[in-house]
Amino acid sequence: MMNLSVLLEESARKYPNKDAFIFMDKRLTFAQINGAANQIANSIQKLGIKKGDRVALSCLNLPYFPMVYFGILKAGAIVVPLSVLLKHDEIEYHLQNSGAKAYFCFEGTPDLPMAKEGYEGFCNTDCCEQFIVISPQMSDPSPIDGVKALGMLMKDEPPVFSTVVTKSDDTALIIYTSGTTGKPKGAELSHSNLLLNAMLSVKILSLEKEDTQLIVLPLFHIFAMTVLMNAGLYVGATSVLLPRFDASQVFGLMQKHQVNIFAGVPTMYWGLLNFEGEQFDLKGIAKNLKTCVSGGAALPVNVLENFKKKFNVDILEGYGMSEGSPVVTFNQKEFGTKAGSVGVPIWGVEVKIVDEEGKELPVGEKGELIYRGHNVMKGYYNNLEASEKTIQDGWLYSGDVAIKDEDGFFFIVDRTKDMIIRKGLNVYPREIEEVMMKHEAVSMVAVIGVPAESLGEEIKACVVRNNGFDISEEELISWTKAHIASYKYPRIIEFLDALPMSATGKILKKELS
Repeated sequence: MMNLSVLLEESARKYPNKDAFIFMDKRLTFAQINGAANQIANSIQKLGIKKGDRVALSCLNLPYFPMVYFGILKAGAIVVPLSVLLKHDEIEYHLQNSGAKAYFCFEGTPDLPMAKEGYEGFCNTDCCEQFIVISPQMSDPSPIDGVKALGMLMKDEPPVFSTVVTKSDDTALIIYTSGTTGKPKGAELSHSNLLLNAMLSVKILSLEKEDTQLIVLPLFHIFAMTVLMNAGLYVGATSVLLPRFDASQVFGLMQKHQVNIFAGVPTMYWGLLNFEGEQFDLKGIAKNLKTCVSGGAALPVNVLENFKKKFNVDILEGYGMSEGSPVVTFNQKEFGTKAGSVGVPIWGVEVKIVDEEGKELPVGEKGELIYRGHNVMKGYYNNLEASEKTIQDGWLYSGDVAIKDEDGFFFIVDRTKDMIIRKGLNVYPREIEEVMMKHEAVSMVAVIGVPAESLGEEIKACVVRNNGFDISEEELISWTKAHIASYKYPRIIEFLDALPMSATGKILKKELS
């Protein structure tokens, strides 16, 4: 018997009056969050939602997210978190594919009309029966006629609820992959998948009850949800919520709340390093920071090194994926760290590098990273073919190319799908990006393959220049050629003002051409 909501319930019992979440000038205790989640669980049951039903949730980094998230879990239902950037046709697909019975959607902003897009997607489904708007204030009415608002739904419900009993291997979450190859697939994660990953994340972060962590990574993404929100609730730490990354706001909140823990993706660390304002006490901020972690994409080594110089704290890089709940490997303080690596396997997880036939490769050879353990998903929801292809004999095939060194540390070379084949030779974009990032004029770079009739693919680099540098395409090509094998250097360079980013801060290479 296990329900993931025990994370919130235990801390509400032990530390009822301690701040659980801070958003702007609002402070909400563990007891308040738990009471609100109980009210939502009561209302969900009255809507006819039963154990095992799927309930979708679209919400920014606001206290409403954990309230609704745990309200769904307490009722024995399955949470289906959706990206806040989805358009109505994408929302329709996710609701239909997951068979969601109800959908909680934040109202949004003029620039991000989430409820408008969400309601249109909802209306086009034949399975979803309830649409509930999460208004900015509990007392606000629904902006859509005939649609319930969360505040009104909760209004007369008691703040107590008897959590529905679930088994440890029951599905708690269906989280959709990014869909870079075909339609997004829903990874089914169990209560034990998520609980164990959250517990292990506490150790990775060195997270303690007295700590304050800043959550700017989106909560609908498995990284922030597990490694930050759920880990913080488990240990009783305080979480400061920020809906959107802005370097100035991040530094302001770090200074105001004496933040100890920060997690970001590489583009966020790049943004912090390149912030030019002088209004913050960066030495004071650095003194409070004890752990910084990075995931979601490869962290350029020079960003890691420059951040260490500026803030005197190591960025611990890890590796994970939605299908792995998410953490698979991490640089862990007790085992030491290696710049450029994603560390060693977390407790209870076995990782190896294999060839195309599934045979384990020797140390130092490139192959596909596969893993097995308590973190492996149950499978893709209603997609047996994809599940059987991805999970074989208990091993999850990641699709990532990696190597293992003599000390057992893993290094991600690249995604299999990102590999460029030029004149029959395999070229890994990350290797080229790491080289180009060493040039003083290069601020950010994304390397892609573009169709070339005689070569198969040609190598192209999309580059954002550092302020004050005016290097030409020819000069940068020549410099790169001198620092990498002749078949690997980019023959095409395009200078851009910025690279396209996803809601989670990943570079969207599929939008480059």
